[in-house]
Amino acid sequence: MFTGIVQGLAKVIALNKRDQFMQLRLSLPQRNASNLQTGASIAVNGTCLTITEFDQNEVQFDVIEETLQVTNIGSFDVGDTVNFERAARYGDEIGGHQLSGHISSVVTIDEIVRTTDNCTLWLKAPEQLLQYLLPKGFVSLNGCSLTIGEVIGSRFSIHLIPETLAVTTFGSAQQGDRINMEVDPQTQAIVDTVNSFLNNRTL
Repeated sequence: MFTGIVQGLAKVIALNKRDQFMQLRLSLPQRNASNLQTGASIAVNGTCLTITEFDQNEVQFDVIEETLQVTNIGSFDVGDTVNFERAARYGDEIGGHQLSGHISSVVTIDEIVRTTDNCTLWLKAPEQLLQYLLPKGFVSLNGCSLTIGEVIGSRFSIHLIPETLAVTTFGSAQQGDRINMEVDPQTQAIVDTVNSFLNNRTL
């Protein structure tokens, strides 16, 4: 489980791409590299990946076909920076919301509105997921737990504080960037339950 509170930026230091498979190697900040274990989970741009090897602050993951198809990990290049969060432990403070690390879809940044102290992103979402995106509800974008501002048509907005811009990849985000999105699982469960009830009621 993850909380959506990104712990920092990791650097892509090696990629081994094969047919529908990729080995990804990241360099973590030294302060976040204690007690690493093979088999442990780390969210990379919000995607739950399993450590297969590690050496000091370097960690390696195997990324299979399904993950490459439904996330933005397949577009990584050596030298890129990515958001990461190590798995939550019992007793940790949950400052965001509970996440599984299972990406719902990749969405695209459609517009960026920046002022001196504020930044608003507008993103386009697939039609089938819009029902789970509610104003003031939660969404995870590249592993960041964020609050939805508005939902208009196929677009939704998020408002980013300077701290989020400073410690995540959103500080260098550009229009057209592809972003991993995980909808809030509790919202999804409620919406699906209500829809199922209403559909059965009309039969």
